[in-house]
Amino acid sequence: MANETQKVGTIHFPFPFTPYSIQEDFMAELYRVLEAGKIGIFESPTGTGKSLSLICGALSWLRDFEQKKREEEARLLETGTGPLHDEKDESLCLLSSCEGAAATPRPAGEPAWVTQFVQKKEERDLVDRLKAEQARRKQREERLQRLQHRAQFKYAAKRLRQEEEETEHLLRLSREMLETGLGAERPEQLESGEEELVLAEYESDEEKKAAMDEDEDEDDLEEEHVTKIYYCSRTHSQLAQFVHEVKKSPFGRDVRLVSLGSRQNLCVNEDVKSLGSVQLINDRCVDMQRSRHEKKKGAEEEKPKRRRQEKQAACPFYNHEQMGLLRDEALAEVKDIEQLLALGKEARACPYYGSRLAIPAAQLVVLPYQMLLHAATRQAAGIRLQEQVVIIDEAHNLIDTITGMHSVEVSGSQVAPLLNVHWLLLRKRLKAKNLMYLKQILYLLEKFVAVLGGNIKQNPNTQSLSQTGTELKTINDFLFQSQIDNINLFKVQRYCEKSMISRKLFGFTERYGAVLSSREQPKLAGFQQFLQSLQPRTTEGKAASSPFCSSQAGAPRPASPLMHIEGFLAALTTANQDGRVILSRQGSLSQSTLKFLLLNPAVHFAQVVKECRAVVIAGGTMQPVSDFRQQLLACAGVEAERVVEFSCGHVIPPDNILPLVICSGISDQPLEFTFQKRELPQMMDEAGRILCNLCSVVPGGVVCFFSSYEYLHQVHAHWEKGGLLGRLAARKKIFQEPKSAHQVEQVLLAYSRCIQACGQERGGVTGALLLSVVGGKMSEGINFSDNLGRCVVMVGMPFPNIRSPELQEKMAYLDQTLPRAPGQAPPGKNLVENLCMKAVNQSIGRAIRHQKDFASIVLLDQRYARPPVLAKLPAWIRARVEVKATFGPAIAAVQKFHREKSASS
Repeated sequence: MANETQKVGTIHFPFPFTPYSIQEDFMAELYRVLEAGKIGIFESPTGTGKSLSLICGALSWLRDFEQKKREEEARLLETGTGPLHDEKDESLCLLSSCEGAAATPRPAGEPAWVTQFVQKKEERDLVDRLKAEQARRKQREERLQRLQHRAQFKYAAKRLRQEEEETEHLLRLSREMLETGLGAERPEQLESGEEELVLAEYESDEEKKAAMDEDEDEDDLEEEHVTKIYYCSRTHSQLAQFVHEVKKSPFGRDVRLVSLGSRQNLCVNEDVKSLGSVQLINDRCVDMQRSRHEKKKGAEEEKPKRRRQEKQAACPFYNHEQMGLLRDEALAEVKDIEQLLALGKEARACPYYGSRLAIPAAQLVVLPYQMLLHAATRQAAGIRLQEQVVIIDEAHNLIDTITGMHSVEVSGSQVAPLLNVHWLLLRKRLKAKNLMYLKQILYLLEKFVAVLGGNIKQNPNTQSLSQTGTELKTINDFLFQSQIDNINLFKVQRYCEKSMISRKLFGFTERYGAVLSSREQPKLAGFQQFLQSLQPRTTEGKAASSPFCSSQAGAPRPASPLMHIEGFLAALTTANQDGRVILSRQGSLSQSTLKFLLLNPAVHFAQVVKECRAVVIAGGTMQPVSDFRQQLLACAGVEAERVVEFSCGHVIPPDNILPLVICSGISDQPLEFTFQKRELPQMMDEAGRILCNLCSVVPGGVVCFFSSYEYLHQVHAHWEKGGLLGRLAARKKIFQEPKSAHQVEQVLLAYSRCIQACGQERGGVTGALLLSVVGGKMSEGINFSDNLGRCVVMVGMPFPNIRSPELQEKMAYLDQTLPRAPGQAPPGKNLVENLCMKAVNQSIGRAIRHQKDFASIVLLDQRYARPPVLAKLPAWIRARVEVKATFGPAIAAVQKFHREKSASS
């Protein structure tokens, strides 16, 4: 369908078709949030075109922002002077994001002529910067315009590939001649003093210039960061879908977009990619880049007489000229990760580094959560947030994502074997500082074992602990109890990062894993076992005995456990009030754990909201939003006035949904599936009878959610024993959600085929019943549209485990740090209810996926009828909820709803 331009107020929004009114409202509010530099919380139900609204709304703002900036630049360049300091227009705001406009405050009492002189100089500097930026922009636009026909890229890639192949062929012939002695006698061993007479490795002037200018090439590839939008989501499939939507939008031909990913997703070097483990791929890549720089540096120095240790070869795909071409090609046309990967293989250029080079000039950067929300990863990727726009989509579990990203757990089985390494390492000739830090690391490991109650001289797998249980400590208390408060953890952490000791430790597997003398065996038994656990298995017999073995071929190789220790040490540098350490002592040392729990995710989100011009947090089900306001934004220092909430209705007609709260069952048994009552036989029977009645009147598919896998299996066994399962199977074929992720697709396919077959054949079985788990594989990201989900049933309220030490500490932390609103529950109790309702909203949101869809939603628990609970449902569902005190009117309403909808569809 042809693109259309919609005018909302004075703003024009290009759109691929006539948008819904809620999409127009969404885009207009989004535009206002970005223009005013606010923090927006946007909720738009699945099926309402949220992605297109985000794309067209945000890129329309960016289009207008760039236009205003160009007009202001033209005015300044025409007049040759900058904006006056007392002007209150938008000039400084428009230019400050990239050029750093002149607005330096002058000291009070300064002579007027000095102030005027400084002001004139700042204005001239600003004009010079604008001219330079304009020239760079013109050069970039011309370069990208030439690439529209793709001829330059393909020709250059082919030419360089031919040159590399020809050079490789000549080098191979030379090596063969040297090895076989063809055309010359075999070289003799050099006598003493003859090393100086040997010719140095020859490089042509062109090769030498290329090697010497690599740093300059890197600088040339760097560009000024333009104002841009960072869009992030949880998974690569969601990002790929978003890029596909951008292509379909009116901005698809003109926007400069780049997709970012991890090395694991973007590496084209098969030798590196075959390592499997994310950490090993990262380390090998970094090592190869370091080797390249060391090789370049070494070429400029005298060749030492002492034989050097052989260095790791540099990556052949890290080619500046090719990566520059890849960067330009990525910006010239919208590409997703898969297309970027194919482009890198074709050009023999690294997509990982090539895509990072495209960030400065890109207008839209698409990336996963972790790259944006983790400060070290953000910095390494070259992401600059100053005065930029960030959109975080699918953000309903953003708080949990940040918390999990910065929470670390290490086990006794990881800590104890590392202690055996010191006997071998300390025999090596190490520099004093290396020796000092190594001893500090070993001291920390010993104390970690001791605080768990273990003995460093015993096997962690066989030694049992005299004291078991869970203990929770503040960071400072843990440091004192472990007797490591005298160690500077910041310095140790920095040493681990700079020395890459975890990677070097992994290298011991190849060098020392099988070369231990009989005299050393008793002393290094634990170390050898540790090394063997790291080595990849080559035979079936060995693989079976490995603690890391997997039934799947080509399973990723594990990284060094020291990497987990490094993460734990970094976590211990968190402010004392923002985290806790949980000591979990189990039966043996190997099963015991130390876990750092982040209590305040706002400390890691604060820098994002501080640096960015505007931040948008969006999702299909964002209710309840109080968690975002209090735990994430208020704790990050965001003023309440800066936060804007927007929630739109659904595109379906109001009568296409029937949400019901059923308070009592068929036998008038009050429905309250609390932890104490839900396992009672009469409660499980009541749920089964209600489900039987619903399956009799609902066509197609019914999805029923339980609070846990354990409860689902318990109810299933009870129904089977009492005969209810047979009655259900007479109306719907029954499927259960599998625990294994790789079986999910198989179950969903069988469920879908069963419903299709039942729709074509009239008989006793009218569809399928899928028994699922809240928070499981089916409660997020699965599309139960149309007949796949005509009814969603929620059995009870899925409250989290209130006995969990982590949850109890989080509740206590919120009660201490957040103010209690008048007439409201304590923040800790509110957290528990919010976690429950977020899970409910995600689950019931699996149905109703497009404008003509219809479904009933049945909530089986009288607690859903409480006003504070109803208030936390999505607005478009809350407005239609009917509370039924008894079952009779409820089943009658469901029957009437589906009879009418089936007749009209």
